[in-house]
Amino acid sequence: MFDSLVSFLLTVSGDNAAVAIMLFTVAVRLLLLPLGIRQARATQIQKRLAPKLREVQKRWSRNPERLAKETSKLYAKEGTSPLASILPGLGQLPFMWVMYRVATHPTAFLGHNLLGAPLGQHVAGIVTNYGLVSVPFMVFAVVIALIAVVAWFSARKVSATLPEEQPALMRRLMPLMPFGSVLAAAVLPLAAGLYLLISTAWVAGERAILAARPL
Repeated sequence: MFDSLVSFLLTVSGDNAAVAIMLFTVAVRLLLLPLGIRQARATQIQKRLAPKLREVQKRWSRNPERLAKETSKLYAKEGTSPLASILPGLGQLPFMWVMYRVATHPTAFLGHNLLGAPLGQHVAGIVTNYGLVSVPFMVFAVVIALIAVVAWFSARKVSATLPEEQPALMRRLMPLMPFGSVLAAAVLPLAAGLYLLISTAWVAGERAILAARPL
């Protein structure tokens, strides 16, 4: 399955693996756009409901059963649920798995490179074969640095949109989650790093655009 997919992508891209990864990532992000819109809408609803939710929590804090009932009623009036912002993200997991398998395919990118850096090698392999002072290592470093910039931007947006009623632990952990892509890029092949850069940048831009308009 993955061999056929990789062969198709290389054919479409004129045997340019870097372009194939870009085209594949963009195509999947477009396919997932409806889920992104649903997630953004659910986030806007949660933000709009935040004052009412705080009021309900304050009023029924000693009655968990009534608190759950009143909370569900608030979400029902908006035609959504507390899980609405999470479910679209879960729906993306199968597509992310496919993207990961393609990006880390053992032979798909053999002989292919990005500006002289082998797409199929990890950073450790590039350091071993080319050294720290080399073009391939610099390409890998730039890709990781750009992913870190996107993660920093995403972390700031997450911090700014977290509701006040969110538990303190979650408020500390949620902004750190975007930096998981930086760690992943540091241990995965350059092909996966390129995918992560395009995908995370797309998601950050998509969320910024959707957050700025009513849904």
